[in-house]
Amino acid sequence: MNVADRTMPPLDADERTTLESWLDFYRTTLVQKCGGLADDQLRRASAEPSQITLLGLVQHMAEVERNWFRRVLVQEDAPPIFDPNADPDGIDGGFDLAEDATLDQALSTWQTEVARARENCATRALDDKSPFMGAQVTLRWIYTHMIAEYARHCGHADLVRERIDGATGV
Repeated sequence: MNVADRTMPPLDADERTTLESWLDFYRTTLVQKCGGLADDQLRRASAEPSQITLLGLVQHMAEVERNWFRRVLVQEDAPPIFDPNADPDGIDGGFDLAEDATLDQALSTWQTEVARARENCATRALDDKSPFMGAQVTLRWIYTHMIAEYARHCGHADLVRERIDGATGV
């Protein structure tokens, strides 16, 4: 992907289009942060004591997509992807890298989870609710949370990328 592939969210759209567009904007931003790097660079942590890597961020966001759009939204029993012994909810998983982990594998998994998220959301209204932590959570809340999650991790990715090769922005 390159910058041209990232579409700025519309300035005047309905609520759902706005939420989905911002989520897609940040999804694309994360992928772009990984562009043009070798696997060893994608495995490089930013600075001690942080162990955050670009590859780990992609894997983590696949886990987060799975958690919110499968486990929470549709109450699917979907085990963690990258570490079967990790948190059963998988919300903190994905950061640890297997020896043979590659960006191509992580992106394929992430793209599968994004596609499932879109399918699971397509027939639901923003006010539709799902059980969560003894209460109810709306799709609107999940979208908003996911935008914040991606925005935060895109900031991390920007810092990691700058440390690797000086590239900033995007």
